[in-house]
Parts: sequence; C-alpha cells; structure tokens
Amino acid sequence: MKLLYAEDERSMSEAVVDILTFHKYRVDAVYDGEEALYYAQNEEYDGIILDIMMPKMDGMEVLRRLRADGCKTPILLLTAKSEVDDQVSGLNSGADDYLPKPFSTKILLARVAAMLRRREEFTPSVLQFGSITLNQQTYELSGNGQTVILPKIEYQLMELLMLNTERYFSTEDLLCKIWGYDTETDLGTVWVYISYLRKRLVALNADVSICAKRNLGYRLEKTK
Repeated sequence: MKLLYAEDERSMSEAVVDILTFHKYRVDAVYDGEEALYYAQNEEYDGIILDIMMPKMDGMEVLRRLRADGCKTPILLLTAKSEVDDQVSGLNSGADDYLPKPFSTKILLARVAAMLRRREEFTPSVLQFGSITLNQQTYELSGNGQTVILPKIEYQLMELLMLNTERYFSTEDLLCKIWGYDTETDLGTVWVYISYLRKRLVALNADVSICAKRNLGYRLEKTK
C-alpha cells in the first residue's frame, strides 16, 4: 500500500515514516501544503495523511481542493487535540477520519488500516479493459481463458495503465511512479518492463496493447 504523508515538522515526519515503512507501507513524505497537493494530483495513492497546520497551504485547503477535483482517495487528517472545530470542518469537507495529536503508534496504525479497509470496500478488486482483466488481490492478468501471475513491478505498471486508459505516461513518468523519485534505476529499465508486458498481452491473445506515441508516451489501447 502506498501512502502520501504531509507534515511540516521534520522530526515527527521522519519518525512516522519509519513506523509506516517498518509495517510495510510505501510512503512519500512532503513538508508543505503545496507539495502535498502536487503529489496527490500527480501520483496514485491508497491513502493520504494530512496535517492541518502546514506552510504555503494548510491541510484543510488541500483537502477541499482534492475533493473539488474529484479525488476519492481516503484522507486522514491530523489535528491538535483541542481543535474540535477543525475536526468537524475536516469531516464536513470530505476527510474520512481524523487523528488528534499527540497519538500513539498503535492508534496511528489502527486508523491507517481502517482508512485503507474502507477504500477496499469501494474499490473493485478486478480491473478490466478490452478482453483482459487484472486481479488486484492476486496479481493475475487474464484473457481468453488464460491467466498469468505478474511479478510485482509488472503488476504495478499494468495496474497504472489500466487505471488510466485515457492518459499517456512518458518514460520519466513511469520511472517516477513505479520506482520512485529518488530511484537510481535508468530509463532503459522502463523499456524492458514495457517489453515484458507487451509479450504477455500477445501470449494472452489480448485485444489491447501498450502503444507508444512520440512526445506523449505510453498508454493501453484497444487494437480490435
């Protein structure tokens, strides 16, 4: 599961990221509201944790803008213990839950897990495009009566393309979204994994393919 965590207090951010990472979450940490909004609008996350008090743009404004843009990603607000008005305002603005500061590790993990469970209740576990389906629980890519279990990177790449069939992704986009902004992986690795997935689609006799368009990038398209 991939989370976005926005908190301007660096020491607290580092501590929370360590906790979440230890419990097998992937976390992008940002330190102001503008960064939080940018990442949330340009990345795919399973959940977002927003502190209300942040520089440049507060967490409440980030929340409002995301919901106004149609973002349905679950959002957990971090609030000061006494700020009841913020808690009510946050819930009314579209937050899924709030967590008063200070909080214990157990409470944090419980709230995050609950937030993600609610997401799963409303997220289809099987994606479909053309003749192929992708099971988000088992990593199975299926088509025309055949099934293959994708390795993790291939699954993440195929899921991203199937969730965004109207959008082109540049090689740089795919590198950042799948391997992360700080990766030392080179662009050639992206091309290799695109090649792997193209071969799998051919083996499934799928009516879709990963098409490339100059100056735009890659996307899934129906071919029949």
